[in-house]
Amino acid sequence: MLRHHKEGFVSIKPVLIIKTGSTLPELRSTRGDFEDWIRDGLGLPPHQVIVADIRWGAVLPSPVAIDAAVITGSHHMVTERLDWSERTAGWLQNVQKTALPLLGICYGHQLLALAWGGRVADNPGGREYGTVEVQLTPAAGQDPLFMGIPASIRVQASHAQSVLELPPGALRLAGSRRDANQAFRLGPRAWGLQFHPEFDADITRTYIRHHRDELSAEGMDPQRLEEAVTPTPPAAGLLHRFAALVRESSAHKP
Repeated sequence: MLRHHKEGFVSIKPVLIIKTGSTLPELRSTRGDFEDWIRDGLGLPPHQVIVADIRWGAVLPSPVAIDAAVITGSHHMVTERLDWSERTAGWLQNVQKTALPLLGICYGHQLLALAWGGRVADNPGGREYGTVEVQLTPAAGQDPLFMGIPASIRVQASHAQSVLELPPGALRLAGSRRDANQAFRLGPRAWGLQFHPEFDADITRTYIRHHRDELSAEGMDPQRLEEAVTPTPPAAGLLHRFAALVRESSAHKP
């Protein structure tokens, strides 16, 4: 694909999806994996996306070789400090010096925060699963990714750890009853989302069923959580919004 420039046409660089994990086997066999859902949400054709599975030694490209990066969720914990995770954190620290658009989702949100000086740990309130009500901060009304979205939206959640302290200079954009830092922005074009814009209702129900024992052990009712799952169009639309911001950013590059 090409973009128009005042001096002619230049190639569009790919969007990088940094794969930090895989979904449940029962979902992967029928619905695809995290990177497939993210790519679909972005609205990009396969040839415009490159996937780097860093768990198996994939080398991350130079930021100048890509137009943006999205970091997926994972069933691992950021606090495990796995080698591949630490290498990715180092890459993100280098990217911080650039204006590359970034979007971290769940594990990616936490890794982004940790790499840039925040603190991640087990959520003191316990796991957060299901369709969750999230309140946007006043700052979100002026944020390029969130502006125009209602002040309270529903999102799909599936996590046990959280960003307990945001990185220095980060702008908090959203929080929920159980997690104060559901979304943040650092600099002009880097966002972290604790929730899953790539999850639909069926995916969320599958995760609840898979973790029903852990949820029950923490005093939650998995059946009620599953019954309360609903579609979350505004949250899902954030991926498409991010892709539009990437296109805008790319169009203004020299």
